[in-house]
Amino acid sequence: MSPPEPPAGPGRGPFDGARSIPPYGRGYGRYMGLLAVLLIVVAALNTALSKPHSVSGIQPGQRLPPFAVPLATGNLPGDANVATRANEGAAGRLPACAVRSPQILNICQLYEAGPVVLALFVDAGSCPAVLGDLQAIAPSFPGVRFAAVSLGGDRAALRRLIRARELSIPVGIDNDGALAALYRDASCPQLTFAYPGGVVQSRALLTRPAASTLRARVSELVTAARAREGRAAGG
Repeated sequence: MSPPEPPAGPGRGPFDGARSIPPYGRGYGRYMGLLAVLLIVVAALNTALSKPHSVSGIQPGQRLPPFAVPLATGNLPGDANVATRANEGAAGRLPACAVRSPQILNICQLYEAGPVVLALFVDAGSCPAVLGDLQAIAPSFPGVRFAAVSLGGDRAALRRLIRARELSIPVGIDNDGALAALYRDASCPQLTFAYPGGVVQSRALLTRPAASTLRARVSELVTAARAREGRAAGG
């Protein structure tokens, strides 16, 4: 894994050390993207069958694992940085929370700004439809940070998806699927709800919810976050 890193000097970008894109043409890249998706799905299903209680998402009360991934709309290469401290080998040279750029989706940066609804998805079948659901309700919850990350996939295809669905919520790309294991994901999509500060508020949704269910869960998140903030201020 070649994690994203902040610039270390002239000519070195936030995803310094990322693998270069092989010059085999667009068809090869699309094939490899599809293969990556397949491998991610197979690995997730294997985990679900062997350890069915380990793939239900991050449990309430636990903090979201940090990560930084390139935005699908940007041009930065590289895999997910999932380091929790400096010099953590393949996970990242710097802690993921410190890796920030206008072309990076950083989960720490999101939960520092408010409650978070995070969708992990694979760009295949009906799974990406949840992005339109999030986009539809986002204006009703201006204080909530909605975001999505594609596990693998083809960047050009993701950009077409973003344009077709007129998405303004940030969409990242996890090229090597590191977040599937980190977030205990074996479903598509997986929706995680977290308080400001990154502590998970409630159990993850492991299928695409009805619009009414999604709206209710986001409303519950906002209400619970306000109550939690009030207790902290009064305590």
